Amino acid sequence: MFIFPLNIAGHHRTSASEVALLAAIPVSTCPPSCCPSLSFSVLQLSEKYGPVYTIHLGPRRIVVLCGYDAVKEALADQAEDFSGRGEQATFDWLFRGYGVAFSNGERTKQLRRFSLMTLRNFGLGRRPIEERILEEAHFLLEALRSTKGEAFDPTYMLSRTVSNVISSIIFGNRFDYEDPEFLSLLNMILFLFLSSTSILYDMFSGAMQYLPGPQHEAFKHLLGLEEFVARKVKANQETLDPNSPRDFIDSFLVKMEQEKENPSSEFFLKNLVFTTLNIFFAGTETVSTTLRYAFLILLKYPEIEGDSGRHRSPNMDDRAQMPYTEAVIHEMQRYIDVLPNGLARRVIRDTQFRGYTIPKVQSLLLVPGISQPLSTFCGPLQPNTPPVWVGKRPK
Repeated sequence: MFIFPLNIAGHHRTSASEVALLAAIPVSTCPPSCCPSLSFSVLQLSEKYGPVYTIHLGPRRIVVLCGYDAVKEALADQAEDFSGRGEQATFDWLFRGYGVAFSNGERTKQLRRFSLMTLRNFGLGRRPIEERILEEAHFLLEALRSTKGEAFDPTYMLSRTVSNVISSIIFGNRFDYEDPEFLSLLNMILFLFLSSTSILYDMFSGAMQYLPGPQHEAFKHLLGLEEFVARKVKANQETLDPNSPRDFIDSFLVKMEQEKENPSSEFFLKNLVFTTLNIFFAGTETVSTTLRYAFLILLKYPEIEGDSGRHRSPNMDDRAQMPYTEAVIHEMQRYIDVLPNGLARRVIRDTQFRGYTIPKVQSLLLVPGISQPLSTFCGPLQPNTPPVWVGKRPK
């Protein structure tokens, strides 16, 4: 348990409304997705101070937008104003403002457009990626069968499976489940998302960079992620065929060559390394966490059964004939909170929001809320009526 000062103020026009108090927020060793203490705390504070207020997490002053309606209004109705990336010490230390996920301005726009187009070209959201998923599902089933009914921790197993799907796009190949380098990479990623050390470092980086502790050894390991991707990039450079890109890295290298005379281009080696790492991170952790939640829900509610039959693996062609399965997936995604505290954001200009002025580059914490009622998304529920999308595709 760590106790630290937490200053809270409704984000009003005058400082006289500020209220200072001491709040205890437990930071445990379980991941935020399993024990979202900060999220629950700010949700409780919103009951007293409203959906828009200011807190100080250590020395950091942060504006909190709390609740589904407030977050939706910010990200949908005022998307451009709230499009900036805020400070997040752990990620800032690792990525240093490069790459698609933790950059701002023109760099983000160029890299985002390229990344989305390239991932689609390699099959994301289309038939080719489905084939990779089905192939990897086979390896996952073999790994599950190898446990022979004994208790096991699915964390690494699911992370390896999901990561291999992403790896086949960005690196051009999958990894063996027992590959030591692959397991080392997953260890580093899991540390970043599951360790309480990284949570504390985000809050108190100014002090923790000088204090002894596990953060120093952990950050040495995180450098291994950058070195691994850099080695992959170098190997691709040596065997590159500009007319036949094999993966995301090849496509980026081709784009670099095309824009080498453009002084405003964001396509250079450091952005390649960190954009690749961003995609590897995002594709591995979010999906594997969703699958772990799904396992837990299915264990808790064993009465849930699929409707595809057991004679073969389902595919996207079966989607129209599987309304119950689709409803269950949507309900799981509604219920779970994969990243309760989200990624840090900021406004890119002085912004008016619900009668308050949020200053430019002000850091934001967006907390949509835990387990939104289903009526939020599909209207009031009727007694003895199945979910609205059972029998038809959700919109």
